[in-house]
Amino acid sequence: MKRIFFTLFVLVLFSWGQEPISPLPTKVAYHHDKAAIGQRLFSDPILSKDMTVACVSCHSFDFGGADPRSVSLGIQGKKGNIQSPTVYNARYNFKQFWNGRADSLKTQAGGPIHNPVEMAVDSQLVEKRLNADTRYRALFRRVYGTSRITYDQVIDAIVEFEKALVTPNSRFDRFLRGETELTPMEAEGYRRFKAYGCASCHNGINIGGNSFQKMGLFVPYAYDERVEDRFALTKEKRHKNVYKVPTLRNIALTAPYFHDASAKTLEEAVQKMSHHNLGVELNGEDVETIVAFLKALTGETPEVLR
Repeated sequence: MKRIFFTLFVLVLFSWGQEPISPLPTKVAYHHDKAAIGQRLFSDPILSKDMTVACVSCHSFDFGGADPRSVSLGIQGKKGNIQSPTVYNARYNFKQFWNGRADSLKTQAGGPIHNPVEMAVDSQLVEKRLNADTRYRALFRRVYGTSRITYDQVIDAIVEFEKALVTPNSRFDRFLRGETELTPMEAEGYRRFKAYGCASCHNGINIGGNSFQKMGLFVPYAYDERVEDRFALTKEKRHKNVYKVPTLRNIALTAPYFHDASAKTLEEAVQKMSHHNLGVELNGEDVETIVAFLKALTGETPEVLR
């Protein structure tokens, strides 16, 4: 019965012929000079306690702004407890982190810096180190007009860089703008993506990142109390295994998949997601065509990184 109501909901949702996904803009506004400082900070281990970890350590630009490891490693090799999501197109997420504990990029940016398992530094140490660096002092003086670097300026610069990490002009975006056609397999994959209900959660400009959803909506999914889900914040039982729906943009680059990194390939991710969250067992052709569509979501390298 739940499956029937869900199917009807999806059919009504898209019955007016409106596309559930909108393209990314080809250009985004950001402060280029601040972003340049933020880019430098993003790749500098000076922000970690033992000077071994940088933001880029867990959000690699070689892997779609994500981490190819199941969990990231922080200072002293400490292991995290959840797969690192991509920072690409994060400006379009309605919340940040898997459990949505940050309402903005500004709040998010400080999280890993202070986290004892990740970078483990406080704002005073950040300021002390950067103010002792003549190169950083000169950069901040030129852009911010102050003689002393503050922690708020550091976060501001990192956020400006993250705002610039937009990946426009995927094949699918260009299709939505009427600039190109999808291949027959990509087009069929998109049709099935909508028909099976994938687009009920993966929609909007970021093809996700705009809602919370329970992992295991139709078929229960293994629960790990060590992983910080919505329940970790609200303490409401209905929020166990509830996470922010991840973006599907550049998904072909960001394996492994899910909060627990349990799916190693796109094919496995599609099968597991349809089983647990749609209550549908897909055949081989379903998986092949949907994966072809998902690969069309890979965008260009962000302008700020070129």
